[in-house]
Amino acid sequence: MKVTWDSRHDGLPLQRRWGKAPTVHRGRSAGSSGLLLIHNELFIDPLTDRRYGSINGFGTNRALVDRRNLKVASQPHSRTGQGSNSVYLRHYNERVILMALRRLGQASKADLARYAGLTDNTAGVIVRDLEARKLIRAEGRRTGQRGQPATLLTLDAAGAQSIGAKVGRRTVDVLLVDFRGQIVQSRQLDRPFPSPEEAIAFITESAVELRAAAEMAGWPMPPTGIGVALPSNLESWHRQLDIPEGAMAGWDEVDLGAELSRALNLPVTLENDGTAATVAELLQGRGRQADNFLYLYVGAAIGGGVVVDGSYHRGPTGNAGDIGLMPVPASTLDSAPQPANGVDVLLTRTSINALIRHLRHHGVAEAEQRDLSLAAAKYPELVEAWMADAADAAATPILSAARILDVPLVVLDGDLPKDLLATLIARIEARLQDISPESRPPPQVLAGLVGRNAAAIGAALLPLNDTFSPSHQVLLGEPQTPRSRVPAGRIGP
Repeated sequence: MKVTWDSRHDGLPLQRRWGKAPTVHRGRSAGSSGLLLIHNELFIDPLTDRRYGSINGFGTNRALVDRRNLKVASQPHSRTGQGSNSVYLRHYNERVILMALRRLGQASKADLARYAGLTDNTAGVIVRDLEARKLIRAEGRRTGQRGQPATLLTLDAAGAQSIGAKVGRRTVDVLLVDFRGQIVQSRQLDRPFPSPEEAIAFITESAVELRAAAEMAGWPMPPTGIGVALPSNLESWHRQLDIPEGAMAGWDEVDLGAELSRALNLPVTLENDGTAATVAELLQGRGRQADNFLYLYVGAAIGGGVVVDGSYHRGPTGNAGDIGLMPVPASTLDSAPQPANGVDVLLTRTSINALIRHLRHHGVAEAEQRDLSLAAAKYPELVEAWMADAADAAATPILSAARILDVPLVVLDGDLPKDLLATLIARIEARLQDISPESRPPPQVLAGLVGRNAAAIGAALLPLNDTFSPSHQVLLGEPQTPRSRVPAGRIGP
C-alpha cells in the first residue's frame, strides 16, 4: 500500500511506501488536500498527524489513531500473510465485503472487488473463505448481460443472529433477526407509557423466548448481542405529545443497558430510535440506491436521521436528524395546545400523538394507534384536518434540513397506516413545491421501504455491526467493544 502526503504541510516525503497502492474512494487525493481515504476507512490527515477511522458504509464515529502506530505488511493480501499485520488487514477486507453485501443485497465477486478496492483474485479468496464459514452463499446468477452469467452472492441468513428492541411511548417491540437483518420472530407489548420495569421485564422475557425458539429451529450459535432503540428524553414533551404528567417517570434515571446486560448476559448497544431506524433504511431500504438522504419517522413523536455519502451520521449525542425539535408556528387546530411564545416544535403537530389528540378532542372513541385505519374511515374530515396541519408544519423544517445537508431525497416512514402515510407524503411534496424558491427544486419525498419495525431492525443490526463491520480496530488488531458489554453467554436471568 502506497500512502502519499503533501510535503508542503508536514515535511514528510511525498511518498512513503507500505506496499501496494490502495484504491481511493469518496475522498480527495493527497496531492490536492493532504487527505486520503483508503477503502472508505482511513483518513490520513497530515495537518494534524492523525488518522481518522470510520466504519465503511455504515457509521461515522471517528476514533483517532496515531499514524506511527499503524504498520501494514508489504503483501497485505497474501493468503497466509506475513505477520499479524497482514492478518488484521485480511480480517478488515473480509468485513468490507460483508458490509458491501449487507448494503447491496446481492453482488458478484467482481462487484465486491470493485467496492473493496481489491484485486479479483484477492476478493475471490476472501469470498471462498467466507462461504466455507457459512457467512455468505451463492444465490442465482446475473442474466441479461454479455458473456458468462456472473454468480450472485449474498449474506447467509444462518450465519449469525441478533436481537433488537424498540422502546416507545406507546409500544415495546422485540424481534430476532438473521444475518441478513430479516425478522425471524417478533413480540410486541401494546401499552401506552410503559414503565422502565415493564419494558425491561418484557424485553428480557421476549429475548429468552426468541432465543429458545431459535434453538428449537436449529440455529447454530447464540445471538451476537442485543440492540435497543429508544427516544431521547422519554420523560419530556408532556404538553406537546399530550402525555399525562409523570406517565413516563423513571426513564431518565434508569440505566437500561446495564439492566439488560445483567438480565441477559449479552452485549447491549443503545441507540436513539431515529438513528436506529435510519440504519435500517440505509442498509435494507432506500439506502441501497441512495447515498445521501434525510430520513424521517412518524411515530408517537417524529424523529429521524441523516445519511451522507453512504454513512449514517449520529452527531456527538446521537441525535443528528432529530427534526421533531425544530421550531414551527403554533398549530391552528382547535385541539392543539398553544405555546406561551407562539412558537412550537414539529412533534407537537406532525406526530401520531397529535392525530390521536385531535380525534379525542372531538369525541372519537377509536382514538388509539391500533385503531387509526378505522378512525380514518369513520371520521375522514378530522383526519384530513390533522393531515393538512401536519404537512404544513413539516414542510419548512424538511426543506431547511435538505438545503443545509444538500441532500436530494427525503425518506418518510412511520407507524401510520400505509394509506395515511402515502397521503401525508403527497401533502408534504405539494407544500414543498409551494415554498421552494425558483431555480432550486425541492427534494424528492419517498416512502421508506423498511416499515414500522425500522427502529427495532436497526437496533438489531447494531450488534452485527459491532462484530462484523470493517472498523479501524480490526485493521489495527484492537478489540472491538460495543457501548455496553458483559461476557457473552447463554441468555437467561
